[in-house]
Amino acid sequence: MQKVAKFWDGVAEKYAKSKIADEEAYKYTLERTRSFLTKDDEVLELGCGTGSTALLLASSVKGLTASDISQEMIRIGIEKAEKEEISNIRFVTAEVSEPTIDPNLEDQTHYDAVLAFNVLHLLQDLPQNLECINERIKRGGYFISKTICKPKKKTSLKFLAMMTILPVMQLFGKAPFVKIRNSEEFDELIKSAGFQIIECGDYPANPPHRYIVAQKIK
Repeated sequence: MQKVAKFWDGVAEKYAKSKIADEEAYKYTLERTRSFLTKDDEVLELGCGTGSTALLLASSVKGLTASDISQEMIRIGIEKAEKEEISNIRFVTAEVSEPTIDPNLEDQTHYDAVLAFNVLHLLQDLPQNLECINERIKRGGYFISKTICKPKKKTSLKFLAMMTILPVMQLFGKAPFVKIRNSEEFDELIKSAGFQIIECGDYPANPPHRYIVAQKIK
């Protein structure tokens, strides 16, 4: 995992300056996510990057633990939170499957919600990681994610070019591990991990970025 962390450390500054590809889709899913959160919630975000989404959601919850494998991403996130004077976010460097994400939080297994935006396709053992995520959520709590999936129809040349060149970039250490599934397979993996999908959609639609709100049922 050190190799993966090193890759994201190296692109953190560029990542922090990058623009959101589809503002309308981002704002829509952000508002849908807010609708499932309350001022009493303790929330965990996995793969938070430089904290942009965490900062926008912080006012909707009691506390938010924003975690990422990259120390450099976390450093930038802390700076942004301090600049915006947001005090209820705890930034931590951690892997998705680590037994203790936030050492400062007494209960590590009973978050009201766990968020994972644009990170699940980067995990090498997604079924195992989904089980770890399930263990962190209160019964009846929410797992909310957004993940790029395979297009069902003809898609953009940009996406096709990216998928063609990706193996070459990975070979030279210029891209991380990526596994893009179709929406149906992705939905089934979440259900198999002990969740019931209560809301889903593709925002944007092509290539589909699968947005799922799932509730822990076991």
